[in-house]
Amino acid sequence: MLKAALPVLSLIFLAGCEQLGIETPAQAAAAKEAEGRAIGGACRHSGRALEDCYTLNPKASKAAIYAGWRDMDAYMRENNIEVVPSVIPRPDPAAKKKKATSEGEGGGEKGEAGKEAKPAADMSSPPPLPAGGKMT
Repeated sequence: MLKAALPVLSLIFLAGCEQLGIETPAQAAAAKEAEGRAIGGACRHSGRALEDCYTLNPKASKAAIYAGWRDMDAYMRENNIEVVPSVIPRPDPAAKKKKATSEGEGGGEKGEAGKEAKPAADMSSPPPLPAGGKMT
């Protein structure tokens, strides 16, 4: 009786692996595809060009973005839906670089060629003794 119950119990426990939140590669690929389609649809609805959408979302699949953009375009044309422009301005990359440069000038020491200087010493060990060997 116990030998017959063991395979049944193991099947019941193995069937519950999906409830643990362990994602299979197929599920991860489907989620990435769905996210790319959602990004593409949102870009089309906001009136963004595909190239802008690709630039703003470099980690998303271009094929998925295009598929979502194309689907939303067809849907908007069929239902006479107007573009809803974004009210939040796009960040200017040049301003971002200027801000990073200006923060770096006063905040940290710069080495040659504008690179951040390395910290002077690791604070986990005590500093070395002076040349005389005695602390004053």
